[in-house]
Amino acid sequence: MKTKLEYLWIGGQDTGEIRNKTKVYEVKEDTTVDNLNSPTWGFDGSSTNQASGDSSDCVLQPVRNYLDPIRGGNNFIVLNEVNIPGGDHHVTNTRANLRHIAEKYVDKKFWFGIEQEYTFFKNGKPLGWPENGEPEVQGKYYCATGAGKVYGREIVEKHLDACMEAGIEISGINAEVMPGQWEYQIGAAGPLKVADDLIVARYLMNRIAEDYGVEVSLSAKPMKGDWNGAGAHTNFSTIGMREGTESFQDIISKLEDKHNEHISIYGVGIEERLTGLHETCRFDQFKSGVSDRGASVRVPWQVALNNKGYLEDRRPCADIDPYLVIAKIMETVAGD
Repeated sequence: MKTKLEYLWIGGQDTGEIRNKTKVYEVKEDTTVDNLNSPTWGFDGSSTNQASGDSSDCVLQPVRNYLDPIRGGNNFIVLNEVNIPGGDHHVTNTRANLRHIAEKYVDKKFWFGIEQEYTFFKNGKPLGWPENGEPEVQGKYYCATGAGKVYGREIVEKHLDACMEAGIEISGINAEVMPGQWEYQIGAAGPLKVADDLIVARYLMNRIAEDYGVEVSLSAKPMKGDWNGAGAHTNFSTIGMREGTESFQDIISKLEDKHNEHISIYGVGIEERLTGLHETCRFDQFKSGVSDRGASVRVPWQVALNNKGYLEDRRPCADIDPYLVIAKIMETVAGD
């Protein structure tokens, strides 16, 4: 029988960009995400800022399959790495490096969880904002219920259902501090699974919001002024951290030593978001603390109590490339 495969890949036009196109493909009736043999495909890289017009072919190499909750039925989403003809990975293919890092540190048994904040926009303003001026100050919107406090819940609920149906490791949702702003959490799972799931979850959010004429912004500071930015707080642990056999202070010291290297890949507009205000530490400073949401790295209270668990890196911005960020954390934590 014939099915529809929605091929996804990361483009080269701007940060957080996801491209997609559909292949009609013959499969057996018992085909599942586990036995779907998605073929390699291609695209015009000159139209995605990934190639020049005189050598425009780029290769889509399938790496993970998902059920397609948008189309339903026996249709699938196919996530791809981008390669150049001949087999080498494209310069924009940051997943390839994470594959190597994950293999190198497989014995560490890293787990990750990413808290993806985002902002709904319509007609040039965050969803729910008045046509003129600004809404009431922050305070009543976080994890709120009710008209005048929450905007876009129907989209958010449809996205949660879609992620669960697709097989994404999504663990929760909540309204955020600024009106029109939300968060969903991906993980905990291994490094490649979490990063892949985040990319597909971003696609599904864009696709569902499209039906409502709503834009999904991953801007680090969507509204200037006394408003929270948007982050992608990244939680992580190794088997040693979870069992209490690794020193949390040693890990935090490693993160501090390489603070500037991390900041350089933690998203566009990080200086606007990490100002020392709005639940952040300044981008040019490093601080850790128990239960401190103004720290660069937060130590959850139960971790401090039990001396085992995970750490939260609060520096990454909403528009991060998860493959870059996860690889960097693994190298810093597990390296010498």
